[in-house]
Amino acid sequence: MKWELEDLGFRYLHPEEYREIVEGIEQKREERLAFIGDIVEEIEEALKSEGIDAEITGRAKHLYSIYRKMQRDNINLDQVYDLFALRIIVNSVKDCYAALGIVHDLYTPMQRRFKDYIAVPKPNMYQSIHTTLLSSSGAPFEVQVRTWNMHRVAELGIAAHWAYKEANKDKKENVSVNSDELSWLRQTLEWQKEMQDPDEFLDTLKTELFQDEVYVFTPRGEIKALPRDATPIDFAYSIHAEVGHSMVGAKINNKMMPITTKLKNGDIVGVVTSDTSKGPSRDWLKFVKSSSARTRIQHWFKKAERDENIVKGKEILDREIKRIGLSHSELFKTEWVNVALERYNFVNNDDMFANIGFGAISPAKIITKLLEEYKKEHQEEIIEEKIAQLSTSKPARKPPKSGVVVKGIDNCLVKFSKCCNPVPGDDILGYITKGRGVSIHRNDCLNIESLLSEEERMIDVSWYNEDTHGTYSLNIEVFGNDRRGLLADVVKEVTSDKINILGVNSKMTREKTALIEINLEVENVERLQGLLKKIRKIDSVYEVRRKN
Repeated sequence: MKWELEDLGFRYLHPEEYREIVEGIEQKREERLAFIGDIVEEIEEALKSEGIDAEITGRAKHLYSIYRKMQRDNINLDQVYDLFALRIIVNSVKDCYAALGIVHDLYTPMQRRFKDYIAVPKPNMYQSIHTTLLSSSGAPFEVQVRTWNMHRVAELGIAAHWAYKEANKDKKENVSVNSDELSWLRQTLEWQKEMQDPDEFLDTLKTELFQDEVYVFTPRGEIKALPRDATPIDFAYSIHAEVGHSMVGAKINNKMMPITTKLKNGDIVGVVTSDTSKGPSRDWLKFVKSSSARTRIQHWFKKAERDENIVKGKEILDREIKRIGLSHSELFKTEWVNVALERYNFVNNDDMFANIGFGAISPAKIITKLLEEYKKEHQEEIIEEKIAQLSTSKPARKPPKSGVVVKGIDNCLVKFSKCCNPVPGDDILGYITKGRGVSIHRNDCLNIESLLSEEERMIDVSWYNEDTHGTYSLNIEVFGNDRRGLLADVVKEVTSDKINILGVNSKMTREKTALIEINLEVENVERLQGLLKKIRKIDSVYEVRRKN
C-alpha cells in the first residue's frame, strides 16, 4: 500500500520524471529479467544440491524508490542495478542460515550491507536476514532469507499470524510464539495510557516506529533495541519507569560510566538504583533519545508538581470560602461540586484543586458556581451578597514574593519569562502555562503575538509595588566603534552605579563593530533607563539597548 501510494504521488507530482523512469524500465525489461532469472536458477540449483527446500521469488523496486535513489546518489537509471530483490523462503531457522552461507559462497557479499533480524528481531516482530551481494558482472542485488512463519508476519501482520497459529495448533507444524512477541503492542498501549494529548501520542508513535536503532544487552544477556545515540537513561526506562526514576548511575561493559554516555551496539549495560533517589532530573530530557523515556520523565514531573498544586489549590479554595463566611462542609456538597466539575470539564476534585493551584482557573469561579447551587436551598438575597463579595472584596494580604499580582488568584505560582525578562515598571501581561503557573511577559515581547492566539490562557497581571526592593535579571547590548579600553569603561560605568553584573560577553561583529552583552540585576525599569543613558555617553558607544 505504501509503495502504491508513493508511486501514485510521484506520478502526479513529478510527471516528467515518472514518464522517463517508466519508459527506461520498459526498455531494460528483458535485460533485467534475464539477469534476475540467471541468479534465481543458480541459487535454486545450489540449495537443491544441499537438500534445502526453498521458494525463491523476485521483487521489483518500485518507481518512487528508484527515483529517490537516483536523486540521493546523483546517478542515472543505467546505474541503478538493484532493481530487483530476491526473497528466499525456507522451512526452518536452521535452513535460513544454511541458505545464507550458500548465497555468500556463490556471490561476494557487500560490507556493511548485512542485517540479521532473525537473531535480533525488530520491535514490530519483523524477522529476516538481509544481505546485498555482487553478481559476477559486478551488479549488486539484495537477498532476503526468512521462514514461512516469518513471511506470514511480514506480509500479513500479527493478526493473520495469530489466526494461523490457532488453526494449526493441533498440527505438527512449528507455529510457536514467543511470549514477548507482542511487547511492542503492550508498550504502545502503555504510551497511550501515559499521554492524554493525542498529538503527543502520535508523535511518539511515529518517532519510535521510524528510527535507526542500537542493540545493547542487559547483564543477563537480554537484548534491548534503543534509538541511535541512546544513553543508559533510555536503557533504564526501557526496563521499567520505576527503574528509571530511581537511577543514580550506570555500568557499561562492567565499568562505571556517566549516565549520559552514548551507547554502542553490543554494549552490556547495568543500571545502579537507590531507594533514596529523588527522582529524575530535568536535565535528563536534554540527553534521552527514546520518546518513551522522555514521556515517563515528563509524566513524573507533572505528577510531582500536580501533587503540590492539589494541596495548594485546596488551601486557596478553603481560604476563599471562609472569607465569605461559609465553611467547607456547608458549600462542598457532592452534588454541587459535580455541577462545578462538569461546568469546567474537570475529571475529579483533585483535578479541580490542581488547576486552581497552578492558576488555570480562579477559585472565585468555582465558588460562584457552588453558591448558585447553594442558593436554591437558602435565602437568595444573602447569597447574592456573597457572590458580589467575591468580586469586590479585597482582603489584606502579604505582598507576593514575585512582586506580581495575578488578577483573581492569591499567591499564584509566577515565573518571569526568559525571552523578555520583565522588571518593575514594564507593562506586563500573564500567560497561563500547563502546570507551571503564570508566565509573565512584557507587552512588547517578541513572543506575544503567538501567545495572544490563545486568548483564553491570557490573564491580567500587575506589579504589586513598583518600588520593590527585589532585583530582576536582564540583558543589555552595547554597540560601539572598537577601541582599546571600551569594555573596561562600560563595566566601570555599570559597577559605579552599584548595579550587580552577572555575566559579560564581548565580541567583534562582521562589520568590525564591538558588541558587548551584559547580564545584570536591577530593581526596576527606571534604574535601568538611568544606566542606559550613562552608557550612551561613553566615548565610541553609539547604541545601547535592552535585549529582548
